[in-house]
Amino acid sequence: MPKRLLCALALPLCCAASETSDWIATDRPDFVDAPGVVGKGRVQLETGWLQSSVARSTPWMLRAGVSDALELRLESDGRLHDRSDPMRTGGWGDAALSAKWRVAEGEGVAPSVGLIAQVDFATGSAAFRGNGTRPSLRLPLVWDLPPDLSLGLMPGVYLDRDERGRHVPTGQFGITLAKNFGERAYTFIELAAPRIARGRDGGSMASFDFGGGYSLTRDLHVDAGVMLGLNRRTPDLAFTLGLSVRL
Repeated sequence: MPKRLLCALALPLCCAASETSDWIATDRPDFVDAPGVVGKGRVQLETGWLQSSVARSTPWMLRAGVSDALELRLESDGRLHDRSDPMRTGGWGDAALSAKWRVAEGEGVAPSVGLIAQVDFATGSAAFRGNGTRPSLRLPLVWDLPPDLSLGLMPGVYLDRDERGRHVPTGQFGITLAKNFGERAYTFIELAAPRIARGRDGGSMASFDFGGGYSLTRDLHVDAGVMLGLNRRTPDLAFTLGLSVRL
């Protein structure tokens, strides 16, 4: 067989190998998102189970790569069960649509930078539905540190709505320290404040989190995390298990 024909047949295989040479990276189970995106033409599903002393949910997120620097995301808390009262309410959580842009790759002392613009929609069951649309903006930052450590920060702002439909600005913030064990595994510790607000606007929530993840293959990942509440508005204890797959 001519050498040129052999090269032509081998080229697609070489390209496919290069496209799948990287290991899957997820935005769960910690609160701080990564700046990176899934890549052009890639689709990634991240699912999980979250259990606290008063509630249970099945969060999921679908990520689709538009380009090597931009992805679109659809997510929800999934099926919800609230056991905080004798009624034990069940239903579905709201859906959210977002876009993540990888602004810059880290180099030297400069961090990797991302930008996430999101809108939450009132699509859930009556017991769990939010008030109208709620936009938010988050800025994930990650520094690579020796030896095999990474430091992540994520400030953000979320425009909630009160019962009268008035937008209420709230803050968001997280800081996480992760330790990598090769390309497959990592552990992390984190301080997360998904909601920072005055008492009259619903108050703040904060937790200390820890956990880790392991990639079974380049495209299949499992994770686990534990969240310890730091104030009375946050569940005392919660834990999560997750499975993510990249197509």
